[in-house]
Amino acid sequence: MVREYTYGPFPSRRLGLSLGVDILLRKKTCSFNCVYCEIGPTLRNNWVSPFHEVKRKPSPNFRKELSSILRYYPHLDSITFGYNGEPTLNPHVDEYRRIASSVREEFSWQKTPPKITLFTNSSTLFREEVREKIIHFDLILAKLDAANEVDFQETNQPHEEVPSIHEIIDSLALLRKELPPGKELVLQCLFFNSYRKDRPSNNNSRNLQSLIKAIKKIKPSRVQIYTIGRIPSEPHVHALSPVEIFNIAETIERGIEDKSIIIKPY
Repeated sequence: MVREYTYGPFPSRRLGLSLGVDILLRKKTCSFNCVYCEIGPTLRNNWVSPFHEVKRKPSPNFRKELSSILRYYPHLDSITFGYNGEPTLNPHVDEYRRIASSVREEFSWQKTPPKITLFTNSSTLFREEVREKIIHFDLILAKLDAANEVDFQETNQPHEEVPSIHEIIDSLALLRKELPPGKELVLQCLFFNSYRKDRPSNNNSRNLQSLIKAIKKIKPSRVQIYTIGRIPSEPHVHALSPVEIFNIAETIERGIEDKSIIIKPY
């Protein structure tokens, strides 16, 4: 069977055994052009506004493909939407989720059923109609690598129509309040170092302090602190050491002073 929508499963350092689901057009389409992106740069024609829509409806093959793969992985941990750009650019994202949830119910699982997970870069969440479509995902992994405009622009290189980082933080806080019981919002904060003085990294005290304030406001259930694991988009970018990641996690944990929010280094 030729796959149209899925890839993997593969082991994920943050999700366990994860089956990837791509609901875009098999080419990276994103509102960011992150300097560290591990699937390469966002090409100019595919670097899009948060209002851009990738109108790819789920075909009958989506259910068939998902069903044919899940039967072989009773130990799967996550059915994960994302990876090849920003999945919320597809206005049918909730329809895909409903199908995945329905197929999941057809099988028995060795442990708890896999979570239906969404990766998002958070750039579209200021739109109420987008938040309404994603709140029923079991787990929303939302990017927040920087919480001030200087580091945000340098790190994520957003499309010009992406709102300010302050509006993105407000929308994340709003999403957290709108989530139904049992659904989880987790922040993902990737840190990197830079070989170039004119292209600074987000690993600085200004960004750490702004992230602490943002996390206090958003109140996610967890925050994942991690660094680059594969070849990044831009050559001046490189990974932090495990000690640096641990120290950042410890600094944030002390700064937020909220034991209900789990800060986890990876």
